[in-house]
Amino acid sequence: MNVIIDNFLQYIGLELNLSPHTVTAYRTDLCQWEEFLTGGKEELDVASVTTSDIRAWLVHQSSCGDGPRTLRRKVQAVRSLYKWLMRAGTVTSNPASSVEMARIPKRLPQLVRENNINTLLDSDIDENDFEEVRNKLIVMMLYETGMRRAELIGLLDKNVDTQKGELKVHGKRDKDRIIPFGTELAEWIERYRELRNATTSCSKEFFVRPNGMALYPTLVYRIVVNALTQAGVTSKRSPHVLRHSFATSMLNDGASLNGVKELLGHESLATTQIYTHVTFSELKNNYKLAHPRALKKGG
Repeated sequence: MNVIIDNFLQYIGLELNLSPHTVTAYRTDLCQWEEFLTGGKEELDVASVTTSDIRAWLVHQSSCGDGPRTLRRKVQAVRSLYKWLMRAGTVTSNPASSVEMARIPKRLPQLVRENNINTLLDSDIDENDFEEVRNKLIVMMLYETGMRRAELIGLLDKNVDTQKGELKVHGKRDKDRIIPFGTELAEWIERYRELRNATTSCSKEFFVRPNGMALYPTLVYRIVVNALTQAGVTSKRSPHVLRHSFATSMLNDGASLNGVKELLGHESLATTQIYTHVTFSELKNNYKLAHPRALKKGG
């Protein structure tokens, strides 16, 4: 890989604190870009790259099956690289700045309906079984706090306080935030802790496997999908769907947009505003199903 690209990736990972997932994605994008422009036969001359070169690369990637969201990220990766190069004085212009970003079709976040959630959370389990209690608590915590899967996996035991009804999560860009929770969740947390401490030696992570090791992303995904399937959910099932459901439920119950933004750990209010479209969509659907005038022919 080009030394310039390697240094740039170190910069966004170590100095900008971008997530490992973003760094990995940018690495793939920029290596593809370099391979396309040089054919792998020579070193990339970043100063000689033109806007037309970048557009040709994007056309090629589109023909290979890359969708609008992926293409947007690729443009952003190259733009960010050249912004960094311009600050360093390596180049004088950014050839990616005038490349038009691919349009992404607007899609509302999918969510789990309240009756399915109630079926899931009210279901009986063996409260003496460590894994059953842990798996139920994972779903409860994702739905009742809105945290991300990575935040749940990285949650530390010392940061879960049932006396205060608060937990501290370590989010994107190394930012911490406090999320409150209710009495029911606190009771399940204490029951889980009892079983965990009786099953395995103490760990700094809150959630662990029976062998005391931390959880991993695929395991959490599998736990959530299995639980939602058993609750009768047939639409998209994932940990992130529970995060969407948390945000939508909060807004439906009267929480402020700014409050939900802080609980989710969003950088921008614009990111949170997508959930207002979900709640409005739900309101329209309920109106059509329930209002007597909407049920009339032609109403």
